[in-house]
Amino acid sequence: MQEANIETILFISLSCLGDAIMTTPVLEALHRLFPTARIDIVSDRRSSAWYTHCPYLGRTFLKDKKLFLRGAPALLRELRKYSYDLIVDLRTDGLAWLLRGKRRLTKWTARPYGAHAVEQLMGIIRSLHGNEPIPPARMWVAQSDLDYANERLSHLPPGPWLALAPAVGGRQERRWPAIKYVELADRLRDHFTAAILAGGPGEREITEEVAAGLAIPYLDVTDTTVLQVAAVIARAGLFVGSDSGLAHVAGAAGIPSVILFSLDRPERVLPWGGKAVALRGAKNDARNIPITEVESAARSLMRA
Repeated sequence: MQEANIETILFISLSCLGDAIMTTPVLEALHRLFPTARIDIVSDRRSSAWYTHCPYLGRTFLKDKKLFLRGAPALLRELRKYSYDLIVDLRTDGLAWLLRGKRRLTKWTARPYGAHAVEQLMGIIRSLHGNEPIPPARMWVAQSDLDYANERLSHLPPGPWLALAPAVGGRQERRWPAIKYVELADRLRDHFTAAILAGGPGEREITEEVAAGLAIPYLDVTDTTVLQVAAVIARAGLFVGSDSGLAHVAGAAGIPSVILFSLDRPERVLPWGGKAVALRGAKNDARNIPITEVESAARSLMRA
């Protein structure tokens, strides 16, 4: 099959928000290679929102894990209605081989560019992409999301603003203490006029704990849509938060970021783009990261 004849692509994505954002360089590379192709995406409900306003998105197929056999039979029935010139499977759970496609690229035949997750994912399409530079992570928001950000941020004093994402799911060692975020904001008052507090569903209790101690004005956008949060974070001068989906949101927005790591390896999952600094706590515990290190990293990024 000649690559010039690729007109339809099925892109089987990943589940979590951060993982989905790290797939966008692959998606962008495919679009650059085949600019007229329609790209359909298989995604989970929690990550599908990130692709909503992608300008070259075709259909979106959701894998609903609440259904029988985690939604696989229903998804398979829907997908087999269509045939694709190219199937790119970043998940590799075997789905690609049950679908109607002329060519399939999966992790089983990948040739990674490096250790980072983006380099691993890009390795799946290396036979097409070759040695071209890997694109940055992408963010697509609608005008309504930008309008939301403008309205909410209009209540703050003029920037620059400090974005803080103190909440992160899972084990406690992943979470830098709320009191340290408060102290950091106080130490950086010479540079930032206000704080933006961001979190996901069910995390408002944690952001409110930080808000209660802040001495500067703040805006809390926890529990809004991911694209509304993204549009707000994109207006910040600096992002500080745990290794989480919101860290990758900041990376996709091109915001200088200090990311606080615990269990995961920064060389594998640091937000893709070059403006992020990783700090890892002793004994793989983010709670052990000294505030002086975070402040120093923040000030270095502001001077860059």
